[in-house]
Amino acid sequence: MAAELFEGHYVWHPAADDRVLASVCVDVRAGRYRYAHEALAETRSDFALRAHRSLVLASEAAGTDLVERWLTEEPTPEAALMWARVAVQRALRAADARDERAEALERIALTACDRAAAMAPEDPTPWVAKLAMARLHRLRDPAPHGLLTAPPGPWRLFSHILSLDPWHREGHHRFLTCFFTRYGGSVNAAWDVAAFLSQRAPADSALRLLPLVALVESYNPTQLLADRIWEQPQWRSTALAIYQNWLPAVADYRFTPVLDLAYLAHALVMGQREFEARAVFMAMGPYASRMPWSAFGDPAEQLSRARRACGLPVPRPD
Repeated sequence: MAAELFEGHYVWHPAADDRVLASVCVDVRAGRYRYAHEALAETRSDFALRAHRSLVLASEAAGTDLVERWLTEEPTPEAALMWARVAVQRALRAADARDERAEALERIALTACDRAAAMAPEDPTPWVAKLAMARLHRLRDPAPHGLLTAPPGPWRLFSHILSLDPWHREGHHRFLTCFFTRYGGSVNAAWDVAAFLSQRAPADSALRLLPLVALVESYNPTQLLADRIWEQPQWRSTALAIYQNWLPAVADYRFTPVLDLAYLAHALVMGQREFEARAVFMAMGPYASRMPWSAFGDPAEQLSRARRACGLPVPRPD
């Protein structure tokens, strides 16, 4: 799906150019689930779209009782999946806020994930939702052979997800998150896992971006020449390979992968490859994500700065 042209403002909504999803978000905010069911039911054989839509809809529904009503009135696999997604979001928010209800909410979320998985055994999405909570307990399964640091982690759960969908984008990103320093991991472990997972993915897969995600996560502005890391040959060649092999495949996506495009555009700009970055920004159209820009300052300012470096227009100041 080709993104629209930039018309002078950024569109930050995570639905991006998935018109069906954007419309359903309005319904969910109004307390209606009928069209949410239809939007998810049509994704039963498209796990990437199912993950994307269910995650965005969960963020809209997490503060309401919509999914509980839906599951009671129409206990479909889609209702169960949405309950799992919402329950996981609530559990993670409570844990991060050190809320006294965190343990109870986590138990509810685990139950919700198990129910969703039982109702749709072939769907990896409930397992991916469960994987999002793995960082709370530092699951320590031994790593497979081939990793220099051999970091323990939720490898068994991740392996089950791969058995259902070997290139599940969100599953890989959730798994990588478990090795970030903010969740008890280390910079070296995150880089090791990102490299291991990206190298086994096809050349035209968005999973090739995982090392760039790990690089942004490890960014430390107090380090000497921190902003010059992306200019190093290994990182510049990584970004250029993704540009050459993955970017052409984006036109066939059912929605514009804004976050992945943003990581690639950022790496190219930081690596002083503005010509290639310009093409990536053109593929993004007006759609914007807060990461990776927010790791370096105000996301809108950082995005505009990068676009200006590529000779592209930016929103006019109010």
